[in-house]
Amino acid sequence: MEQQTQGVLKGKIDLRATLKLESGLHIGGASAFAPIGAVDSPFVRDPLTKQPIIPGSSLKGKIRTLLAKSMASGYILNPIDQDPEGIARLFGAAAKGSNSGRPSRLQFFDLPLTESSVQYLENLELDTYIGEIKFENSIDRLTATANPRQIERVPAGAEFSFRLVYNIERDDEILEDMKTLRNGLRLLQMDYLGGHGSRGYGRVSIHDIGAKHFVLDAKPDKALMKTIETMLQEDLCES
Repeated sequence: MEQQTQGVLKGKIDLRATLKLESGLHIGGASAFAPIGAVDSPFVRDPLTKQPIIPGSSLKGKIRTLLAKSMASGYILNPIDQDPEGIARLFGAAAKGSNSGRPSRLQFFDLPLTESSVQYLENLELDTYIGEIKFENSIDRLTATANPRQIERVPAGAEFSFRLVYNIERDDEILEDMKTLRNGLRLLQMDYLGGHGSRGYGRVSIHDIGAKHFVLDAKPDKALMKTIETMLQEDLCES
């Protein structure tokens, strides 16, 4: 990849949505957050509220990997610094050798539970605070010995507040970048987030996408925001 320079910041687009769990979600956290001896593998929690969160880094890494797989020319993925242009400008590239690196146009946020989900889940009789315990067994093929374990999951039906901020560097690339992002979100809905996805964990859906335009010394382009909302939401609903 050729050396990149910082792009001119012409504005920002604030994208917000609701991410709903269609099946239990497990993204591993520190065992200190769970009762001693209760769970072998707890999920990540906010250190202040103790409520489950989805780290922005988990979402970013998953979407980028899915996009890279969809554009790969062979079974083995290219190194991350050789990602296609559309992926590199959205997700960035670290400095390497004479390459000064490339800032990401997308800024990911950690996803907290919505207030309505917190209230709903706090009233349920769950195994842990806003969590359920799923018992899993792995079987040794040679000895047939079972290895039981307890995995903490965020229950299906929980909703998280999803937010992304997109840096506008070139007006003529906005819709192309939004199409790449849309494809990543569609792939996510057909795949999974977090661990144990092959067992049915981590199925998600994304709803109610809204877009707001922030620009200095000019009026927000409401028509463009409507186009982006329609493009993202309609195609996601078809997944």
